[in-house]
Order: sequence, then C-alpha cells, then structure tokens
Amino acid sequence: MSMLAAVVFALGLGAVPQASVVSTEVVVAIRIQGNLLASDDEIKSLAGLTVGMALEPDTVTAVTTRLRETGRFKRVEVLKRFASIDDPTQIVIVVIVDEGGVAIDWGNEGETPVPAKVVPRRGLGLMFLPILNFEDGYGFTYGARLGRPGPFGQGSHLSVPLTWGGDKRAALEVQKNFARGPVSGIDTGASVNRQTHPFYAADEDRQHVWLTGRRAFGSSLSISATTGWEHVVLLDRRDDFLETGANVVLDTRLDPALPRNAVYARAAWTRSGIPDTHEGPVNEILLDARAYAGLPGQSILMVRALREDSDGPLPSYLKSMLGGMPNLRGFRRGVAVGDTLTAGSLEVRTPLNSPLKIARMGVTGFVDVGTTYDAGGRLSDQKFERSVGGGIWLSAAVLRLNLVVAHGLGGTTRVHFSTTLSP
Repeated sequence: MSMLAAVVFALGLGAVPQASVVSTEVVVAIRIQGNLLASDDEIKSLAGLTVGMALEPDTVTAVTTRLRETGRFKRVEVLKRFASIDDPTQIVIVVIVDEGGVAIDWGNEGETPVPAKVVPRRGLGLMFLPILNFEDGYGFTYGARLGRPGPFGQGSHLSVPLTWGGDKRAALEVQKNFARGPVSGIDTGASVNRQTHPFYAADEDRQHVWLTGRRAFGSSLSISATTGWEHVVLLDRRDDFLETGANVVLDTRLDPALPRNAVYARAAWTRSGIPDTHEGPVNEILLDARAYAGLPGQSILMVRALREDSDGPLPSYLKSMLGGMPNLRGFRRGVAVGDTLTAGSLEVRTPLNSPLKIARMGVTGFVDVGTTYDAGGRLSDQKFERSVGGGIWLSAAVLRLNLVVAHGLGGTTRVHFSTTLSP
C-alpha cells in the first residue's frame, strides 16, 4: 500500500474517494441463452437459480460449476449484470450455454421442428478468430488464431496463433484443465517471434518453450509455477538460457471490463540463467496492484500502481520499457528502458448505455505517471513523466474494441487501438 500511496502523491490528485457500502444484492431476473435441447426452466433448476434469491459472492462461480458438472454442456458462461442504473442491488443473471452441434427434426409438413440429437464433430473441428491490433511503437499486428477444443480429452484446448506485421509470431499452445487433483490446469507450448525493439530500433528474435502448472483457490485466488527455455537475439547478444518463475494473482473482478468495488493484484518472480554474467542468474520481481471503486451512476474509478525490479543489471532484451499502453500512454512504447520501472494511473470509466445491452460502449479518462532507471539508482532521484488522455471502447459478445488518445506532458500525442476476441 505504501507504493500505491506514493503513486497517488506523484499524480498530485489527492486522496481516492472511499467506496460506498453496498446493500445485499438480489436476483430480479434470469436470462438463458444458447439452449436448444434443455428448456429454460430445466437449466434454472440445474443451476439452482430462482428470482428473488440473494446473490452471494460465490453465486456466479457455484452456478457455473453446477452446470459444468452435469456434463450436458460443451461450454458454460454465467454473467452478472446490473438491472438498474439507480439501484445497484438489482441483479440480472445471464446464463450462456453451448450444447454442441444439434440436429433438427423437421417432422412432417405443418409440424413444429424440434432439436433431436447432438451431431458428432466432423473433420478437424477447427475454430477461427481474426487478430488485429495496433500498438504505438510496434504498428499493426494482424493474423488469425486457429483453435480446437478437446484434442486431449475434456477440458483441453489447442491453439495456434499466427500473426504478421508489428509482431511476427507463430506458436503452438496447449491448455488442459482438471476438475480434481493438485493442479487446476497445465499450459505448455512453443513459439517463435520477431519484433523491432522500439528503443533500440533493431530486430529482436525469440524462441520460447514453456510449461506452466496452475492452481485455483476459489474464484479469486490463483497461483502458478513456470519453467522454460528461451533463445534471444538482440543487437550483439545471442543468449540461450533456462528460466523459472512463480505467479500469484488475486482478482475479485466479476466483469474485467467494468469491475466495481473490486481489486486485482499480481506478484510475479522470474529467475533467468543469463550466461556471461559475473553475478550468476538474475531475479526479476513484478508487482501490479489495481483498486476499483464505484462512483455515482455507472462510473468506476481505477487506481493502479506498478513496479518492475531486478536484483542487478539486466541484458538489453530483459530491461523494462517505459511508454505505450502498458504503463505511460502519452509516450511512445520504449521511450526509455531500465532495470527498474515504477508507474501508476488514475482512470475513470463510464458506460454510455445500459449494462443490459448486448453491445456496450463507454468512455474513459486517465492520468498516467512513470519512470525507469538502471540498477543502483534511487527512486527519489528520478523524474516522473506524466500523460493525460481519454478513449472510447465498445464491447459486443466476444469482441472488444478500444481506441485511446493520450498526450505526454512535455511530449507528443499518441494513438493506441486494440481489438480483443475471445471464443
């Protein structure tokens, strides 16, 4: 919390308003989408949902688990939505299910068609998602992500992202989730990519192989451990090294796009066996804390503090980069690099339409601060750069668009555009 206070002080914007006490939330409506074989009432019964019930902190997670454990649905998603702008205690629960391929029995002429049976998957069963992103400092990245669910049994997923432009990348990624056991899931894969480093203006080539084990504790806390091998070429360095790491995430957000009265905190440690260093392996620490408070109406205030640090000098390809969407939006990505980076933000997000709409849109305004410096320097001696800006976003089903314009105080104006697609 001391670091968070320091960031707020650096912004010069005073204390953060305290979130108001929220009354007991009540389910006033239940909406079922995507079902053909199972009726709405049947799904409500399986989920244990009734209108008028109190919404507990674990209700969404519990409903999702109950429906998945029936084995009747290929995919289940449960969403919490506000039914009223004026009364945040009135909640709508949206249940989205995927029963897989369904054959329709058309019957005789004049009869009502009815879903008859699940159609077995044919061919490769590949899914396709386009990729389009623009990041100041890298330019446009475009391509596609190919995916196939269930190649290694229930809970597994195979993904092959292929991109060109700012980030030339090809990867093979496998995810396997487990209902029981010491780990909740395993991720593994291999990738090769090339980017032009924004600070050094030189091609950076990476080859990476990794294995990650994950464990979830409830719906908000997760830990993971990673090991892998990496080959990097940048400027006059060509290194091969092993890396290990651990990651802890606390995330109480029900809707990451519009979290209300929630927190997100991440602590990560990475140990890289860099060759040709007298001190031996280098250790990096990342601390990222975000707090979200509801303001009058639908607006949300977000306060963020970010710290990236190491226990010694880092090679060029591991140094933290200041600027761009990750930390200082009014300056280009890679405006400066260093072994330590400290940054923070104040941001207000305001939806422009009802949260019950399928397509939601809104605006955001923010102030960023940040600095980076090499090992041996002191934070008190550094100059914090500042930027201000705003943007507009659109979220519809699996698609999210985000356009941001920011001005660096004493610098230039930057534009960032990104798209996010989820299956």
